Amino acid sequence: MLDNSMISMLAENTWISIYMTGISTLIAYAIGLPLGVILVVLAPGGLRPNKGAYKVLDFIVNILRSVPFLILLITIMPLTKLIVGKSYGPAATIVPLAIAAAPFVARLVESSLLEVDKGVIEAAESMGAGLFTIIFKVLLAEARTSLIVGATIALGTILGYSAMAGVVGGGGLGNIAIQYGYYRNKLDVMYAAVIILIVIVQVLQMIGTAVSKKLDKRITD
Repeated sequence: MLDNSMISMLAENTWISIYMTGISTLIAYAIGLPLGVILVVLAPGGLRPNKGAYKVLDFIVNILRSVPFLILLITIMPLTKLIVGKSYGPAATIVPLAIAAAPFVARLVESSLLEVDKGVIEAAESMGAGLFTIIFKVLLAEARTSLIVGATIALGTILGYSAMAGVVGGGGLGNIAIQYGYYRNKLDVMYAAVIILIVIVQVLQMIGTAVSKKLDKRITD
């Protein structure tokens, strides 16, 4: 059975996991959202097609997405230490989380924007709309429901990454599950941490689904 100290530790690290996931997601979207838009704009058949620039960006995104998170986490420890002053703990984990998630977010954004009806884009162009007007008032506006669904997926993925960071003392529920649950053979702690992670993912999924349905209803109305 879990004692009061373990319950308190689980509660504290639940908030740490949420904090790491939230900040990392914001940073990842600050990088990945513009990158996803640029990929769509520069792609063959895009608003401003540029084969060379598109291939370079596409290659970089694919390379970063191909690196397993734990390997990336260990590889960029010197960079993490340079930025936050240490290579372990919640603040340090945010750096590799954001770097790992940014290309994933870029692909989610790219996929969402490519779903926008080309007829709507062509109509905006025929009315003399400029590049930035089309991006903000057509592409992002039309794809907002899909973008929200993508953000929900990203949050769940980044939360999973944060749990993996527990292997190297990253903090949060993953750290508790590994350091206390696995290494100290306290299976009740490990199971509790896993259950909390599952609950958080389900809650995020429910919120994302509810928001996307509400937007869909507004659009159809």
